[in-house]
Amino acid sequence: MIKKILLVSAISLSVLSFGQQEKKMKEANYSLTDFLKEDITLQQKTDRVFKELDDTAIVAQLLMPAIGRYGETEATITHLLENRLIGGLLMLNGSKEGFTEYINRFEEQNILYNNLPFLYSADAEPSLVNRKIQNSRPVLKASEIVTEAQVEAVANDISTDLREIGINYNFAPVVDMSSNKTVGYRGFGADPKNIVPWSESFISISQDSFNIVATAKHFPGHGLVSGDTHKALQVIDGELQELSTYPPLIEAGVLSIMVGHLAVKNNAQFDTGGLPATCSPKIVQDLLRDSLGFQGLIVTDAMNMGGVINVEQAGVKAIDAGCDIVLMPLDAEKTHREILERYRTDADFRKKVDLAAKRIIRMKICLGLL
Repeated sequence: MIKKILLVSAISLSVLSFGQQEKKMKEANYSLTDFLKEDITLQQKTDRVFKELDDTAIVAQLLMPAIGRYGETEATITHLLENRLIGGLLMLNGSKEGFTEYINRFEEQNILYNNLPFLYSADAEPSLVNRKIQNSRPVLKASEIVTEAQVEAVANDISTDLREIGINYNFAPVVDMSSNKTVGYRGFGADPKNIVPWSESFISISQDSFNIVATAKHFPGHGLVSGDTHKALQVIDGELQELSTYPPLIEAGVLSIMVGHLAVKNNAQFDTGGLPATCSPKIVQDLLRDSLGFQGLIVTDAMNMGGVINVEQAGVKAIDAGCDIVLMPLDAEKTHREILERYRTDADFRKKVDLAAKRIIRMKICLGLL
């Protein structure tokens, strides 16, 4: 499919004058600053790419397993790629050189199997990046940063490494408050007044200067929840006290938000009924999409975490709730099959999957991958 698109483009360019070719190529170039704009040409290109995909490839766009020390094996990822079951990869605990080799190898295979290029992500937060990506540039941890200039320097160093590796999607910054030791120390919440401006700086440098998607996490707020969602479902009891962080970041143009495995109770409007927020339409669709007006990519936190692992068909529920990307499904092949079965039998669910796939395709275009 990709070869077909490139061939058509080459044929089209060959019959144009040099000036016309240059104009056409400029018109076809997009960046992340275009993602949220009203652009009929970008929408038409997104639709054209989408229409080239069958339902297997459409569903594949929504799944992002991991590779690395705590991810899947290369053999498993190769199997998923060859069968057109995934649309992206999280690079999880490895070396800068190893991740670069993986990305080059998998993109060669994507061309061979006519897959769309992958979104490649990382948890490249200031507090984690040097542990998650060995041989990356040393940076200050979030808790060590005391000025916005240091935020900017850290964002530049991290983004430079990611660009050199080929990673185009960063699951950072953490925008939680500092109370929770599992997530809070990883963000800029030691002084609450710094969370929004410092996060905006990190996001702006990532997206505008390096064309890397940035991610605000963990929605709707993990910092004031005492427990660890890696181990078990955690509960926000009552008011969503950290919600006010998100509107200014959405207004500033953050292109991705990660939803945490956080249940909400004793909240008449947003009670999740015992489900994690990742699987709750009240949180994802009603609050994040409809009320806050977020139009970027919504990604789940890792679906192998204790906060969601006991939810049956969690991947299906996450997409049904309004998420675009299912991150680290326990079994990507099984999750793909479950989503595809629902896609083929439920018209409303199919619309949600199609919208998610189109958002992902649009992002891939704006990243320069298509």
